[in-house]
This record gives sequence, structure tokens and C-alpha cells, in this order.
Amino acid sequence: MASPCEILFAVNDRALAERLLRIAWKETIRIEQKFSRYRSDNDIHRINHSNGTPIRVDEETANLLDFAQQCWEISEGKFDITSGVLREVWQFDGSDNLPTPEAVAALLPRIGWDKVKWRRPVLILRPGMEIDLGGIGKEYAVDQTAQLIRRELESGVLINYGGDLYALGPRQGGEPWGVGVDDPEATGIRQIGAVKLSKGGLATSGDARRYLLKDGVRYSHILDPTTGWPVPDAPRAVTVIAGTCLEAGMLATLAMLQGGKAREFLEAQEVTFWCL
Repeated sequence: MASPCEILFAVNDRALAERLLRIAWKETIRIEQKFSRYRSDNDIHRINHSNGTPIRVDEETANLLDFAQQCWEISEGKFDITSGVLREVWQFDGSDNLPTPEAVAALLPRIGWDKVKWRRPVLILRPGMEIDLGGIGKEYAVDQTAQLIRRELESGVLINYGGDLYALGPRQGGEPWGVGVDDPEATGIRQIGAVKLSKGGLATSGDARRYLLKDGVRYSHILDPTTGWPVPDAPRAVTVIAGTCLEAGMLATLAMLQGGKAREFLEAQEVTFWCL
């Protein structure tokens, strides 16, 4: 869930830089082990294999579940951490292999946060349902890493987990960090702009790397959990700057889920954004 971390330092203390890298790496591993759905030794696995049995979670997990519920409410059910089961039929590998409508429809009864009984700190999941915190996990890891590093250094650090960023103040001399905005038509090759980030989080959501293409139609990996199908008319990419990386990621994803109304949604949030 948490990508390998890249951290840029505007400091000349090599020992300090190495210590901060160790802190970041340790926190990345901790979050990966605790919240990845791919592991069999954490609470996510226990929840997903509970078969309707109540599961009590700790405070950190409860906070993330509360946040996920808030996102579900704000998005009117379009952001849903129970929708990960759709990966059983959707494989966004750039091919033209679309699932059948019947295969998608068969999964819908297993999706829906409204079917989950969540009364902090106890969660009850119906048999066959799953939760997946991957939609917020990487941004959460960025923010948690930033909190730990801030205890050692309050500026001159840029944290980057696979394109999800947090700046702990500007570079030395007060200059902001320069961050390129990818062109979704040539990701990793061409940029269409640059962002100047002095403090706060930045996150991007889009279909540059994960999509299907059939009969000239591009199908984004951003799925509407109420239908099981890609959101129609969604932007190619949305980048948002906000107070935290988690907030930026949430707004970028919620904008994608708005489809053709993404720009209107972002303008109402009064944040800096790029909508392509």
C-alpha cells in the first residue's frame, strides 16, 4: 500500500539525513504491515475473513475507518472501501479485456459501506465482503512520516511516496520545491506544468497507468461502487494541493468520482488544483 519513499533534504548534515531516512522507512514498513490487504497477519486480514464475527480494532485503525466513512458520506456512496472486490473482474492492465455486465453485477451485493456495522471500535462485516484501505493508505503514510520527521526538522524536507507528496517547509533560502505535473498522455516522459510547493500535501489521481482500452474507448480504473463500472466522463488526471496529503488525495479521488462535474466540485472546495 505504501510506496517506497523518496525524501529530498535541503540540509547539509549527512548524519541527520540518514537518520530521517531510517525513520521514514521504518514508518513505511509499519503502515504497510498493519494495513495492507495482501498480508495475512494484520487486522485487515482478520476483518476480511471474519465471516460476520465482530472485530475490535485499535485507535489508529478506528480513525482510518471513521475517515473512510466520512468520505463515503461526502461522496454519497461513491467512495467506498468495500468496493475492492471489484478487482476480481477488473484488471486494468492496458488491454481490452472488459468484464461482462453479468460478472460485474454479481459482485454488487458484496459492496456497500451501508451494509457494514461500524460502531467504534467494533466492526462487523457481512460474509463475502472485504475492506481495502489502499485508497487512503499511501497518503496516510506520507502524513505520518511527515509528523515523525517534523520532530527532528521542521523545514527543508520533501517527502514523496510514488507521487503523493508533503513539504515540511521550503528549501534552504526560502525557495519552494518544484514539482512537475505529468502529462497523462506521456506519463514519465513529458510534463505539462510545474507546481511550487512550500508547505502541505499534494496528491494526484488519474488513469495514466491503470486503464483498459476497447474499440477506441478508454476505461479508467476509477470505479463507481454503485454500478461497478468506471466513472463516465472522468478527467484524465486531477492534482490537488491541500493542508495534508490525505486531504489532497481524498479531494483528488472525490473529484474523479464526480466524472464530468469534477472541476465544479474542486472549485467549490477552494483549493489549488489541476484538472486535465
